[in-house]
Amino acid sequence: MPRHEVPEPHGPTPIDVPLKLWIARLANGLSPAALAQAQTDWWLHLLVSPARQAQLATSALHKTQAWWHYLWRVSQGPCDDCVTPAPQDKRFSRPEWRQLPFNALAQGFLLQQQWWAEATHGVRGVSRHHEEVTAFVARQWLDMFSPSNFPLTNPQVLQETLRTGGANLASGAKNWGRDALAVATGGKARGVEAFAPGRELALTPGQVVMRNHLVELIQYEPATPTVHREPVLIVPSWIMKYYILDLTPDDSLVRHLVAQGHTVFMVSWRNPGSEDASLGMDDYLQHGVLQALDAVRERCPGAGVHAAGYCLGGTLLAMAAALLGARGEHVLKSVSLLAAQVDFEEPGELGLFIDESQIAFLEDVMAEHGYLDGRRMAGAFQLINSRDLVWSKLVHEYLMGAHTPVTPLRAWNADATRLPARMHSEYLRRLYLRNDLAEGRYRVGDEPIHLDAIRAPLYVLATERDHVSPWTSVYKILRLVQAPASFVLSTGGHNVGIVSPPGGPLAHPEAGYRAGEWAPRQAPDDPWQWFEHAPAHAGSWWPHWQGWLATHSSRRVKARPVAGLRVHGRAVPAPGTYVHGDAEVAP
Repeated sequence: MPRHEVPEPHGPTPIDVPLKLWIARLANGLSPAALAQAQTDWWLHLLVSPARQAQLATSALHKTQAWWHYLWRVSQGPCDDCVTPAPQDKRFSRPEWRQLPFNALAQGFLLQQQWWAEATHGVRGVSRHHEEVTAFVARQWLDMFSPSNFPLTNPQVLQETLRTGGANLASGAKNWGRDALAVATGGKARGVEAFAPGRELALTPGQVVMRNHLVELIQYEPATPTVHREPVLIVPSWIMKYYILDLTPDDSLVRHLVAQGHTVFMVSWRNPGSEDASLGMDDYLQHGVLQALDAVRERCPGAGVHAAGYCLGGTLLAMAAALLGARGEHVLKSVSLLAAQVDFEEPGELGLFIDESQIAFLEDVMAEHGYLDGRRMAGAFQLINSRDLVWSKLVHEYLMGAHTPVTPLRAWNADATRLPARMHSEYLRRLYLRNDLAEGRYRVGDEPIHLDAIRAPLYVLATERDHVSPWTSVYKILRLVQAPASFVLSTGGHNVGIVSPPGGPLAHPEAGYRAGEWAPRQAPDDPWQWFEHAPAHAGSWWPHWQGWLATHSSRRVKARPVAGLRVHGRAVPAPGTYVHGDAEVAP
């Protein structure tokens, strides 16, 4: 049976739910069956591959010899390493790791890491997905036992312990106790209370102009006497809250656009509860993007709309743009997709958590309350980048006894949201597992979604170190649409690469981007071919995008103050009510 004709599986069985919930708590939301299947596939095929076993044994012997040879050379004086860590691996970069025995420990660990990378790949007969999962699990175990994670094998920790008389370990124990208590009680991370939307964050002036059971639509006050005729509608992801795009005044993308004369509208998603379990992707499309677009057009009659979507919001916006294009409703002046995928064939390491076993397991977990708790999603992201998000924190806060300052971006990252059970299941099955959108099988009601119906000019932004939306995956939309397209690759990751102010105290000194522009379907098939020839530009991508929006706008008109929605006779100022969490829909 073809992949797209596989019937939907039966829903969770109530009698199974308590056991699955207990397992989920122990396994941090991961399906033990999925992990066991992957590792069993790898182990059984390796077991019947004596040639591969011999290759790995030979490799292990050579690496052992290389390590002993390095140990002899380094005992005579400084020498070159026998293995070099990956550029992003900074665990052993400090000068303290250049001294015996710590350099020998680090080199031995890196050789072992290299061997396991060889061992988990290239075993004949193992499926690609199982191979990737097995390699991922091996990396997690190795990272756990890195010599940098233990006081006696980390020279930086030893020096700090001697210098402070052990006060760093005592302080680290207090840090661990506070964090453990917050996790056990479901409380917020330490320090995030200093950053609240409407008080320290999300401060750009504006008003809520539309509200339904799913979204509030915020329109921001103009900051210039005249504005571009075409407004900008931003659709953020509902996995997290919208105000990553409006953090502080120094790093607010919204404030930057308003200052350049754009009329900006922002969708703020409601945090769903148990009563919203039946909300699906179609609801988010209709009551989120399309109703917000209608409200923008009512306030800016006769003008096309520059629509922009971030992450999952961009995926949903692409669906809306294709649907409107197929209907012949050419209301979008342009479409900008920021770190958003539409082709999920190669979704990066997040795809490791997406198979039938894992989705069924999550569906059982969601059956208890009707939603997926945002903390479980955050746990998956931490596993993907555990070296930076877990083990570096262990060393810095629990062994060195330091305090990581809470920044606005960290506070936003801790402000997790929930995902309705039906929507999350549809999202994983229809997009990640089956890739229905890119392959033309996605339907909204009776209407098919074909991305080649998008005709509006396209601005596609990706980030180089994105663990959520790999840039080579984001790039694929260029070959799926019939529209002129600009592609921009920014430095940074999924969040830091987006929040990239062009000036002021929070500007990133290493920020940069590459840009390309093509006629419909003229972009190179191979993204790396484009990358090798695309010139690098220093600075933020924000001015580049703003200039692109201005180029695709018609003229400037007189700015008007915002007339907001009246609730009980009073206006609702930005950031609105839904951003604060479990807001009730006002009558």
